[in-house]
Amino acid sequence: MARLISLASGTLPEFGPAEVTRAAAAGGFNGCGIWFDAATWTDETTRGVAAAFADTGLTPLEIEVIDIRPGAPDPEHQRLLESGAAVGATEAIVVSSDPDEVAVCRRFAHLCELGEQLGVNVCLEFLPIYAVRDLPSALRIIRDVGHPRGKLLIDPLHVARSGASVADIAAVPGELLSFAQFCDGAKEPPGEPTLDVLREEAVNGRFTPGAGQLPLRDLLDVLPDDLPLSLELRSRPLRERFPDPAERARHVYRETARFLGGA
Repeated sequence: MARLISLASGTLPEFGPAEVTRAAAAGGFNGCGIWFDAATWTDETTRGVAAAFADTGLTPLEIEVIDIRPGAPDPEHQRLLESGAAVGATEAIVVSSDPDEVAVCRRFAHLCELGEQLGVNVCLEFLPIYAVRDLPSALRIIRDVGHPRGKLLIDPLHVARSGASVADIAAVPGELLSFAQFCDGAKEPPGEPTLDVLREEAVNGRFTPGAGQLPLRDLLDVLPDDLPLSLELRSRPLRERFPDPAERARHVYRETARFLGGA
């Protein structure tokens, strides 16, 4: 697999970022994403995560997550970006809980300016369980802001559940994509697509690539060949079957390699 294949922190949500990085290396990945917990992240955390990347030789990819919420700006968003830059992450994931698109544009523009200073792309993810729930909404914000650090993040599960098609993704300019999340899922949600059902699926019901019915091969065909993929396998069955982080990472990598080898 020539492209960067990274392990997203959500695949190992029970473990800290340094542990996730070491598990990703043990599993065969060549990159890793990290979760920023504002309540527990300290300077010592930064040093520990940086050391884990240095020891393993993995490429730091994304840090998550910035949630744009109504009200005053959250100072932890800047600290997340600074911490990501300090450990070498090049991407930061942004979602929005604020239905005020004008306010979201203003916040997103500020985050992009910070990202420019720190060398971090600011990647807006659309998902139907948040206010920026679909592809047109995300593209509208990114284009209105018009900052080169403002990127679009796609996730195959959210693409499917928000009603976007492979053709819609194919129409996205390549310069708006700096990495993509990757997973498989059922063809349809496991029940009436309420917010609760979609949220439960997103955090507990994802499949390894090839184990579901999402159009992953078609999606790969329209994405840039060198676009890094971050394997976000939030799955209760995987957590129960593989309680050891390295074993879980190894299983996800093996199944991903098998799928990509035939893609």
